[in-house]
Amino acid sequence: MKVVKTIQEVRNQVSIWRKEGLSIGFVPTMGYLHEGHQSLIRKSAEQNDRTVVSVFVNPIQFGPNEDLEAYPRDLERDKAAVEEAGGDLIFNPEPSEMYPNHFTSFIDTTETTELLCGAVRPIHFRGVCTVVGKLFNIVLPDRAYFGQKDAQQLATIRRFVRDLNFPVEVIACPIVRESDGLAKSSRNTYLNPAERQAAVILSKSLNLGREAIEQGERDAKKVIAVITASLQSEPLARIDYVEVVDFENIQRVERIAGETLVAIAVYIGKTRLIDNFVITL
Repeated sequence: MKVVKTIQEVRNQVSIWRKEGLSIGFVPTMGYLHEGHQSLIRKSAEQNDRTVVSVFVNPIQFGPNEDLEAYPRDLERDKAAVEEAGGDLIFNPEPSEMYPNHFTSFIDTTETTELLCGAVRPIHFRGVCTVVGKLFNIVLPDRAYFGQKDAQQLATIRRFVRDLNFPVEVIACPIVRESDGLAKSSRNTYLNPAERQAAVILSKSLNLGREAIEQGERDAKKVIAVITASLQSEPLARIDYVEVVDFENIQRVERIAGETLVAIAVYIGKTRLIDNFVITL
């Protein structure tokens, strides 16, 4: 398992694999890998001959008051995690490698980025789509793997891949959770013990919303009310949003039908956590 720092090194390796007739899977990450990331790498290793994992904390998706400098980084830990999960190559570039002087070209999206995290992080998805598009053009994978925890990101990447005719199949993978239900996230490391215990309210509240739908509730506002009331029962939780949207377009719905995303963002202390579920009726 190899680590490379430059675009040319990635292209050289990919060219060798292509000449050998091998298929290539790709898992883009910002590093500090956990079991959720490893589940994506394992799925790629199952479905492809070779798997590339990028480890890059992408500066252009962070706003001015967000946690770019504090974001956890540990390449040695990540190398061990990628190797254990079956990855073959890590691409770990410097920001200057990805964004040379006078970089002025971006992939911007609309509709899928208007609500949820896009409403409060206005530059975030432009940064995500731009770096993922660049990585697709560098790695040229057959398939790329994304976790459902970042559901709005998943929907947005699917959209720009379709709209801009990127020749890559986007594979969605389920959320990986801790034993108490908390969705795995690199940001969980920011939580102190009391906050970590309080954070379980996210999955508990979503489960109540899912139960309401499974018992026949179709009114989105009523499902939102059930989830909101549960979240408000936790003193350390501060709600950013609770939304029910169409999963393809990320637009609000009044009635739950088809493929629907129920998504929340909640501050536990100073740490902003997201979680969701998708239900198809």
